Amino acid sequence: MDDLYREVIIEHYKNPSYRGKLDPHDISFADNNPLCGDHIEITLRLDENGNVKEALFDGHGCAISQASADLLMESIIGKPLDEVKQLKKDDILEMLGIELGPVRLKCALLSLKVLKAGVYGLGEASDELVE
Repeated sequence: MDDLYREVIIEHYKNPSYRGKLDPHDISFADNNPLCGDHIEITLRLDENGNVKEALFDGHGCAISQASADLLMESIIGKPLDEVKQLKKDDILEMLGIELGPVRLKCALLSLKVLKAGVYGLGEASDELVE
C-alpha cells in the first residue's frame, strides 16, 4: 500500500496541478522550514460567500513538502474558511498515506501551517497551528 501512496506523492511533486500564484488574491502567506530550507507560499481567492474559489501554492523543497501542498490546495477548493480552519495534522497525513519521521513530518505540515496562518490573518506561522 505504501508504494501506491509513494507514487501519488511523486506524481504530485513532479506534476503539481495547483502550482502558481493568484494575482489578485484575497489571502496570501509564505513561510519556510528552517531545518531543510523548504519554502511554501499560498494564495487563495474567495467567492462572494467566503468559500475558497481558487487555491495555488508556489515554492521549492522536497517531494513531501511540495506534494502535500498540492494535495492540500486540491482538498480546500470549494470549502468555507471555517472548514479550512479546522484542518489538522491528521488530515495531511491521511492525504499522504505514509508514515513519516519527525523531520519529514515538518516538511509535510509546512503547507498546512502556511495555509492556516494566512486564513487566520496572522503575522507569522506557528507549529501550534497544525496540531
